Amino acid sequence: MNGQARSFPSALRMHKTGSARTRRAKSRRQISRQSFLALDWLNFFKADTQTTIGAYLAIFLLVIRRWDTAKIGIAISVPGIVAIIAQTPMGALVDWTARKRTLVAVSALGLGVGAVLLVAYDSLAIVTLAQTTIAVASTVIPPAVASISLGLVGRRWFAQRMGRNEAYSHGGALAAAIGAAAIAFVSPAGIFYFAAGLSIATALMTFLIRPQDIDPLLAREGTSNEKGSLVSAALRDLTSNRRVAIFLVAVILFHLASAAMLPLVGEMISAHHPDTAQPYMSACIVTSQLIMLPTAIVAGRLTDAWGRKSTFLIGFGVLPIRGLLLTMVRNPNALVITQILDGVGTGIFGVVAVVTVADLARNTGRFNLMQGAMNTCVAIGGSLSNLIAGFVAKSAGFGTSFLLLTALAVGALLFFWTLMPETQRRFRRHRRWTWQRAEQLSIRACHSVRDLVTTSGLTGKS
Repeated sequence: MNGQARSFPSALRMHKTGSARTRRAKSRRQISRQSFLALDWLNFFKADTQTTIGAYLAIFLLVIRRWDTAKIGIAISVPGIVAIIAQTPMGALVDWTARKRTLVAVSALGLGVGAVLLVAYDSLAIVTLAQTTIAVASTVIPPAVASISLGLVGRRWFAQRMGRNEAYSHGGALAAAIGAAAIAFVSPAGIFYFAAGLSIATALMTFLIRPQDIDPLLAREGTSNEKGSLVSAALRDLTSNRRVAIFLVAVILFHLASAAMLPLVGEMISAHHPDTAQPYMSACIVTSQLIMLPTAIVAGRLTDAWGRKSTFLIGFGVLPIRGLLLTMVRNPNALVITQILDGVGTGIFGVVAVVTVADLARNTGRFNLMQGAMNTCVAIGGSLSNLIAGFVAKSAGFGTSFLLLTALAVGALLFFWTLMPETQRRFRRHRRWTWQRAEQLSIRACHSVRDLVTTSGLTGKS
């Protein structure tokens, strides 16, 4: 990497910062190639230790440590509880500090320390402490990385930058899953050291981002007064904002309908094909990640071209289709194929949700606080989804449970479609794709084909 500047969006184009300074004071500045590429690889190596080792921790504690199911249940439940409690306060912390790179690096190293503690000690108290450390650090990194991204590229290119972030993140998750699976065959404990290595790489990539390339006001969607002091919106203004309330409810409904689908698929495969359940579940996860990667890139572009709401509706729209298919499909190969829809929906959500939060938090100075609130809603929706769907599956069967999730997905789609307004502000000099323009281009294409057929003598007329 070097400090040479490039153009963005083809690589790193110069952009107006879009900060809260006066229009005349805004200057066109350049982002270094080093910072841009470091952000790419930060997202790739992003120490999502909880995701990397989460699937293996229960097996490790059961098979290697010989723990009973009660102790394992306590250890596994800690991250979910901590996430619900810590998401919003950690978002406020990211807003408060100007040292966001340091916060990301420390959190990443905390994830690595937690991973090592899990394998180094057999005590329930130490494992619980490690799980708490991992959970808290995991709530810091996503909003902090989004904040750094906004401070680097500005509002104008934030949607496309988030698409790129998510693409690298899914690519890294896929590589980590493959690496962890390979290491598991050699040494179950090696997975935890592998996760610790990822955390070190994440911290190194973070410090390669040049601090002078980050606009501190933009990084929190802040504004300043005449004296140059930061001005933040009061919390009561956010809580009373109707658009914010609608969006947060929509986030809960999205995950209420979607979060339990993959776990139920795993249980269903295990019930009917116990000998091949693990390979099929791995195939489901890999399929989703492969689809999320290009979906994130496309979503970043469509979010600017079609608007936030129109793009998000695609993500909401695939949920009932996926749920309906799962009520009818039992072949494990077909179940793997349905994960394509999961990749589309989740890939869109990961990009558009953060961009929508940036729109809603504009000039409030509360961008990361609102990200934390959104992630809290994600955790709430996911927890309720697994609780309700698991109870229904046990009492009424998998088909009924998937029907319930499908009904919830339809409700979420209708709620978002009818109540959520568009949050995008149009940029001057930015050409917005509209359905009217699509219709015009379609008519032109038809006319061109007709003229081509006529002039080539293919109509049969002499």
